[in-house]
Amino acid sequence: MKKISILLIVALSFLACKQEKKEDNTEASETITTEEQPTKKEYPTAIAAVLDAHGGMERWNKMNNLCFEIKGGDNKETHTTSLKDRKSKIETKKWTIGNDGKNVWLLQNEEDSYKGNARFYHNLMFYFYAMPFVISDDGIVYTQMEEPMELDGKTYNATKIGYNAGIGDSPKDEYIIFSDPATDKMEWLGYTVTFGKEETADDWHFIKYDKWEEVNGLLLPKKLTWYNVKDNKPTDERNDLTFDNITVTETVLEDSVFSKPEAATIAQK
Repeated sequence: MKKISILLIVALSFLACKQEKKEDNTEASETITTEEQPTKKEYPTAIAAVLDAHGGMERWNKMNNLCFEIKGGDNKETHTTSLKDRKSKIETKKWTIGNDGKNVWLLQNEEDSYKGNARFYHNLMFYFYAMPFVISDDGIVYTQMEEPMELDGKTYNATKIGYNAGIGDSPKDEYIIFSDPATDKMEWLGYTVTFGKEETADDWHFIKYDKWEEVNGLLLPKKLTWYNVKDNKPTDERNDLTFDNITVTETVLEDSVFSKPEAATIAQK
């Protein structure tokens, strides 16, 4: 019976990425009056240019779900995210991690098959993948670097990203977006890791974004490359990660896609 339930969950999630947009949602968008339209959010000049170079916020805001696959160790991971409320699910043959909007949950199809921290991992790859658009979220503090910064022999525009208190599980995390001055496309991400800590961190990690592809009008990464670091600067390539079967659409996913199965446990920090 447990195996049947697990297969049903996987099947529902697979179909969720391909289902048509709900008619009642379309009607709602058509009946919004000018007075009801949300105020257009303003971004620092450099960040606005980066967002425009990758397809623009108007296009991104039309999208309601994002799906992709990556290879995690011996497993293929299928990541599904509801963009407006950030409910999410990561599925493999051995385990599934989900966020139903209230809790992060873990379902292990084989005992002790998941070795990491599900709470930390549930949106980690989505966050790296959905750059630069996730830096348009509410609660973000932008600091434009006064001088261009050099990485790996090239000069970039650089904007530091921080968070207001209480935003997410790691509000002390910091990021730096490095963009090409000629194209405004994002090329590097610098970031710190503070999950489970109360203070900011001063050791920086770096990912290079040098392979992009257009998906439904948005420029999204095909490959990310992590670098070794010395003196808080990237040195040489450490490992890379390729994203496959990418979809980003206006389809509104049902809440049931992300619901906690009875056999799942709540993930703790």
